[in-house]
Amino acid sequence: MANDPIHQFRLHDLAGPVNIAGYEISFTNSALFMGIIVVTITGILLLAARKGALVPGRLQSVGEMWYSLVDNMVKNVLGEEGKAFFPLVFSLFSFVLVANMIGMFPYFFTVTSHVIVTVSLALFVVCLVVVVGITKHGLGWFKLFVPHGVPLAILPVISIIEIISFLSRPISLGLRLFGNMLAGHIVLKVFAGFVVSLGALGGIGILGAIAPMFMAVALTALEFLVAFLQAFVFAILTCVYLNDALHPSH
Repeated sequence: MANDPIHQFRLHDLAGPVNIAGYEISFTNSALFMGIIVVTITGILLLAARKGALVPGRLQSVGEMWYSLVDNMVKNVLGEEGKAFFPLVFSLFSFVLVANMIGMFPYFFTVTSHVIVTVSLALFVVCLVVVVGITKHGLGWFKLFVPHGVPLAILPVISIIEIISFLSRPISLGLRLFGNMLAGHIVLKVFAGFVVSLGALGGIGILGAIAPMFMAVALTALEFLVAFLQAFVFAILTCVYLNDALHPSH
């Protein structure tokens, strides 16, 4: 079981299911770690903003870089009009980033390795894009599916392609994050399993375990980078999709 690469993704009930209005609600390890993620983000930001020193300390510097990264992202993609969406983008980036990072520690749970979590976040983003687009532009927002300058003869085909492309956004956005986190953790677990299995064989096995051990270390460093990049990609694509809501004719 210790070398089972799938075991780390299994959901476990931490408390018996509670029946509320005919629905069974369970408190799982996934729900626990989502709560830990929210508490961690809140704690880091509160500590970083607790005292604004003229010469910022480490935690304050991290908070400022965190804020500046998302702020520049929103400004560069959405412009000044996108200020209203900064809290949303910041919250999504922070949740995905901390979820990915927490999942890198042994015996912790990676909530972003479950497709129901990532696709739910992606569906929320895309539904928000539709609501914002229709609220701001009315039915004119649907010009997004009618590219400017397309010949009338092929316009129906192009519009269908644009609609399919838009509907595929929550799938691609959610599956990208889910697939990267799932695959990375499985590969790490496999190499770690090689180290343990070979080390149990004695002297020759320990020598043979050196290569997979170095691979596991290198992959761990790579996974930390991937954890950050996936949060960044999720946030930047959220900004791109929101830009379609604000400027459908672009």
